[in-house]
Amino acid sequence: MRVVMVGAGGHARSVLDALRTGQEPLDAVACTDPDPGLHGGTLDGVPIVGDDEALSLLLADGVQLACIGVGGTGDNRPRAALYERIEGLGFDLPTVIHGFTHVATSAQLGPGSVVLAGAVLGAGAIVGANAIVGSGAIVEHDCRIGDHVHLASGCVLGGGVSVATAAHVGLGARILQGRGVGTNAIVGAGAVVVRDVSAGETVVGAPAVRMGAGR
Repeated sequence: MRVVMVGAGGHARSVLDALRTGQEPLDAVACTDPDPGLHGGTLDGVPIVGDDEALSLLLADGVQLACIGVGGTGDNRPRAALYERIEGLGFDLPTVIHGFTHVATSAQLGPGSVVLAGAVLGAGAIVGANAIVGSGAIVEHDCRIGDHVHLASGCVLGGGVSVATAAHVGLGARILQGRGVGTNAIVGAGAVVVRDVSAGETVVGAPAVRMGAGR
């Protein structure tokens, strides 16, 4: 089936790679991006046709699937708003799983979520809508990952970890089993979380400690 990629940056390239290597490859026929300097160009062979105003035209042309190619650097609320807008236009957002991953048969993934190369989802793990499981991330058994969460490359979540809506877990971070990360919280790159992280809190270091007042 044909799909449009919303966003034409680095994360979009990773999602395109996952689209092309998955068990059910999808045909990316167009990208959109707000940067007019990219319009008329291509992203790994896929034409960049304009900004997001082109989405309605693509939908009218029969393109029913859309993938979000916009990542996050901590604040995942813009990505959440984009998901709601695309869904409101009438697109379906497929779950995208790179061909080089391990996803347990008992794991569950919500619409619009992306699992990138080398990631592992353990038994009973549940991932909500529009989440990113980055390259090489490990999500152990019985974890609960909320909507719009970004688990960055190389992070490791022990068994039974919960990560709430729109939280961000940075590159290479570690979260001990059974701990929780609250809504809109940020776990910094390389942090080791040994206690629960409150909503809106930012933690860094090993062991992780609070930084500032959060969001």
